[in-house]
Amino acid sequence: MKPGQFRMRKCAIEGVEAVEADTAHSFGRHTHDQYGIGVIIRGAQKSASGRGPVEAGPGDMITVNPGEVHDGHPIGDQGRSWRMLYVDPGLIEQAVSDIGGGGPEEFMFSRPVMSRSHAAQRLLPVYAAMTQMHETLEPETGFLQLVASLMARQRASRFVPPSIRQAKALLDDDPAAATTLADLAAASGLSRFQVVRAFSEATGMTPHAYLIQRRVKVVRRMIARGTPLADAAFAGGFADQSHMTRAFVRAYGITPGAYALAHS
Repeated sequence: MKPGQFRMRKCAIEGVEAVEADTAHSFGRHTHDQYGIGVIIRGAQKSASGRGPVEAGPGDMITVNPGEVHDGHPIGDQGRSWRMLYVDPGLIEQAVSDIGGGGPEEFMFSRPVMSRSHAAQRLLPVYAAMTQMHETLEPETGFLQLVASLMARQRASRFVPPSIRQAKALLDDDPAAATTLADLAAASGLSRFQVVRAFSEATGMTPHAYLIQRRVKVVRRMIARGTPLADAAFAGGFADQSHMTRAFVRAYGITPGAYALAHS
């Protein structure tokens, strides 16, 4: 892969997306609605996450939890490359259930970076099995073994006050709506300034930044199902396709067109 490129690859297991990157691109603050598990192949990066500052170099595993606000910047001028699996929460929860012998349950990756861990050594073979698309037994087996090696079940999370949960729910229920600060203030029982401050403290993002992330997630799911880009932009609440494209690239590093092609 040439520097500056992102590549999405189909996976043998539904609900898993594979991304390869070799880039000096800096990502602004954003979230994913999936778990992310990856390994730095070359170079290094630093980022802020909901679990503290992160610096990762070659051989280090990096993880991100659904909804966790994070960014990403290269260390040095040469950029960095990585392999990343993005996994739907339901798959992780079922894996945890299978491994623990109980019912489906949520958990969080407790460490944002693991330096040259055994888990990191497991990931690249799992990544290869996932993307070869020959059959599912090998990737399923490797995936379960990988999750088992990562199950430090610490569920600490950022506290969200009830007032802000109400404001978040308003944005979550209809991301395409033209919601105003007055709407959020009414839902939360706070003033407009109070809701901006409390929302940012509780989630790590302003209400507007959070709304854009919710819209990007909506259009990502629609594009994966084959929705034309212009239709996805309209349904997701973006002013036009160019606005959607800019937000999508900031969040995922690739264009909506490239994402659509990877799912065609």
